[in-house]
Amino acid sequence: MMKRGGLLLLFLEVFFSLRTYAEGTLTVDSDSVSVQHSLNEVVVTGTRNRTDIRHLPMTISIINSDVVEERHAPYLLPVITSEVPGFFSTSRGIMGYGVSGGSAGSMSIRGISSSSGGLMVLIDGHPQYMGIMGHPVADAYQSPMAERVEVLRGPASALYGSNAMGGVVNIVTKQLKDDGVETDIDAGYGSFNTFQSGISNSVRKGRFSSTVNGTYNRTDGHRRDMGFEQYGGYVKLGCDISDKWGLGGDTNVTHFNASNPGEIDDPLIDAKQHITRGMASLFLKNEYKRSSGNISVFYNWGHHKINDGYTTDPNDDDEAKDYLYYSNDNMFGVSAFQNLRFFEGNNITLGVDYFRFGGKAWNAYFNGTERSLTDKTENEIAGYVGVRQTLLRFMTIDAAVRIDHHSSAGTEWIPQAGVSFNMRRDMLLKFMASRGFRFPTIKEMYMFASANPDLKAESLWNYEISFSQALPETGISYGVNLFYIDGRNMIYTNMINGRPKNVNSGAIDNAGVESQIKYLINRNWSVNANYSFLHMENPVLAAPQHKLHVGASFNMGRWSASSTIDYINGLYTQTGTNAMTESFVLWNIYGSFKAAKWIDIWVKGENLLAQRYEIIAGFPMPKATFMGGFNINI
Repeated sequence: MMKRGGLLLLFLEVFFSLRTYAEGTLTVDSDSVSVQHSLNEVVVTGTRNRTDIRHLPMTISIINSDVVEERHAPYLLPVITSEVPGFFSTSRGIMGYGVSGGSAGSMSIRGISSSSGGLMVLIDGHPQYMGIMGHPVADAYQSPMAERVEVLRGPASALYGSNAMGGVVNIVTKQLKDDGVETDIDAGYGSFNTFQSGISNSVRKGRFSSTVNGTYNRTDGHRRDMGFEQYGGYVKLGCDISDKWGLGGDTNVTHFNASNPGEIDDPLIDAKQHITRGMASLFLKNEYKRSSGNISVFYNWGHHKINDGYTTDPNDDDEAKDYLYYSNDNMFGVSAFQNLRFFEGNNITLGVDYFRFGGKAWNAYFNGTERSLTDKTENEIAGYVGVRQTLLRFMTIDAAVRIDHHSSAGTEWIPQAGVSFNMRRDMLLKFMASRGFRFPTIKEMYMFASANPDLKAESLWNYEISFSQALPETGISYGVNLFYIDGRNMIYTNMINGRPKNVNSGAIDNAGVESQIKYLINRNWSVNANYSFLHMENPVLAAPQHKLHVGASFNMGRWSASSTIDYINGLYTQTGTNAMTESFVLWNIYGSFKAAKWIDIWVKGENLLAQRYEIIAGFPMPKATFMGGFNINI
């Protein structure tokens, strides 16, 4: 629970916080200390082409690489959680999320969770999720690959289909814009024998570009039997065939070994996970004066080997299992779209998507026999059209519709519409209504005792209004948005005739407010804060009622330092008749010293108030942790 000292520090931090929030761009003229703020960030997530964010009615947050690098976090989720209002991700330790029982890395936006596939993660626009279970795997998203992260809060199903019901996290990978070579090496060591490292090399020479990343991370964990080890690599190649056409491809592979210690009052023995996840894609893009587009082919795969362990509690019937769980899943996709601009302020997007996903899961017994759990493949094909038109220079109308057919769950129509007003003094007013949906996963339809092959798609409507303004002469920018979500046919597991069964019986009635403010005081000091409030008629896990982030940043000469505080209140760690909630404050400090032009020495301390708290019931988080290391940039 939150301590009084934590509350005091929280309010002091709110009062004195001085840091930049990356949902726009702020620049400082080093000679005159004049401040300029720009709202015309270019994004790729709210539409299928590069678009000025002012013309899009949806709410999009942008986290640039300097914010990610400042935290020296090996994974992206902690940074996104603190920087984006309305977004939250679960954690169980200092490093590593894992899969299966006791896993973490579940993400939620406005109370819509990724654990069942309600939130989509993209890498350069390509969907990333397990073919059988239908959800993303958090350990596959390392920081060294990211140039920026764009988070679309609210349904994006009209463009991205199923699994984008609650929102989208798009990881935009690194790529040099000018000719040259850049290499970045980051390594650190700290509490609980934790080691993290990453190396990134980017090259651009004429029409050719490449990016290569490698990572290795490990920890003993803050509890017994909580070790974690992960290593992976990412390669991206590109070639401009001509001034109008470009060709490229990438691949990302990560492997991790994780131990699950079980709940603190009911520990597990021999709960081990060995997971490999990978993806690869090829794309061909074009860029003309009045037209641009892309066709891409991508493939995701995974191999899981899991021992779910056993408990020695005499009140449980658990015994050491005589089998291991295995699964091989995959997802193949083809995506093509073309943007057409017939006259000023006009953009029409036409696109088609095809996905084939599935896999095989089985129990392999030590006596050499096997028992199949599923061996299934599903298909999905969709077409969509989007229209955006600017009128009278200050109003932009945006509308889209998608028709999406699933080989088992049927056909869905998904509309969205919105309008943006770009008013005087850099004020933006936006209205948005969008439908989101999610087809049932192979797990829900065909695996375990609760399987139901007759499930239909989940569906919701999201309505929101947002207002933002930048005041260049003061260095202040701020924004606030209100939303309401009405969802039906949510897939729940109910007892029917004495047996569990997945059925479309649930409902969502969520409403809330999200806000952020940024203040660049001068060339040395800056400030940001963001806050979100979420009301849920039917509470879900990992979606706090109140979430506040504030921070301070100071830069002068070779020194830089920042401090952040995150306040979480009303976080459900367990729902139902024995519901439990958590509230806590996390105070973190980051600092670096530029020892030479090419090397920085950095340190960080997290949870400095040594809060006792849980994000997942039965998995206490570590108290204060410390780490130090170096960053080489040549």
